[in-house]
Amino acid sequence: MDVQAFKKLHREGLISGESLQKIEAVEEARLFSLHWELKTLLYLGITLLSGGLGILVYKNIDTIGHQDILAFIAVVCIGSFYYCRRKAAPFSFGKVQPPDPFFDYILLLGCLTMITFIAYLQYAYTVFGDRYGLATCIPLVILFISAYSFDHLGVLSLAITNLAAWMGIAVTPMRILKENSFDDQRLIYTGLFLGIILLLAALAGEKRNIKKHFDFTYNNFGTHILFIAGLAGLFLHQQFFIIWFLFLLLIGFYVYRQAMKKQSFYFLLLVAGYLYIGLGYVVISILERLGAYGIGSIYLGFMYFILSAIALVRILIKLNHKMKPNDRL
Repeated sequence: MDVQAFKKLHREGLISGESLQKIEAVEEARLFSLHWELKTLLYLGITLLSGGLGILVYKNIDTIGHQDILAFIAVVCIGSFYYCRRKAAPFSFGKVQPPDPFFDYILLLGCLTMITFIAYLQYAYTVFGDRYGLATCIPLVILFISAYSFDHLGVLSLAITNLAAWMGIAVTPMRILKENSFDDQRLIYTGLFLGIILLLAALAGEKRNIKKHFDFTYNNFGTHILFIAGLAGLFLHQQFFIIWFLFLLLIGFYVYRQAMKKQSFYFLLLVAGYLYIGLGYVVISILERLGAYGIGSIYLGFMYFILSAIALVRILIKLNHKMKPNDRL
């Protein structure tokens, strides 16, 4: 007998509610969900298909022709967006469930082929000339519109990545791009600005109840970018390392408050990891400025890293126990 049959017996009063709960628990234990395995395989399939298009272009660029390649990519892209537009549920500021199991993957395919189309158009015909910012701005706008219109976290991640690329190209002189030299301080300040924008976007969405489930993606990108840019500033501007470390502490305090508010152990780990790197650099810098190059300074450095690592682990364990009943990403 299946669970539905036992439920019918329960409604007829032939078995008790407690017995029905035990039967349902046993039945749930017997079931094994393949949901995430299938989603992973589908995402992998879309990624391999997009990569296959790139390989096809690379290996047959001289035999197929630019127009044929662009036409094929355009057909796949337009077909994917047409399918999604036809199947999409009405827009909502809340979370919207996909209309069918394949919707998210077809949308992702459309977005990836759209990026490929614009990139290949620039490569083959340089339609944007040297204005690389414009070449990244167009897919950036389309990706953000698609992410909000179709409620897709993966497309939102692509949009944020394109936003970072657009901002980096917009502030970086062509000479630096051609020489592959990215240690310019303007990129550091751009990263700080971008990280703050992403954190504010998450905060605004949560306050105004606009796609609140997007806040993790915004906070995740914003936190990483802010900390990495802050550490880059700390390493590059050695004469002002105390100021940059205080800035890192300020970032850490904000992310810590948000993590405690949302009971997110993941963001606590980010705060602990990045601040530990920054503090280690500050300690080594102070020892160096004090002119302590002898064996004593080496022992001090070793003792610091050993004791600080032990303290960090103990703090994380205590926070984990404190959050354990409610922890989440």
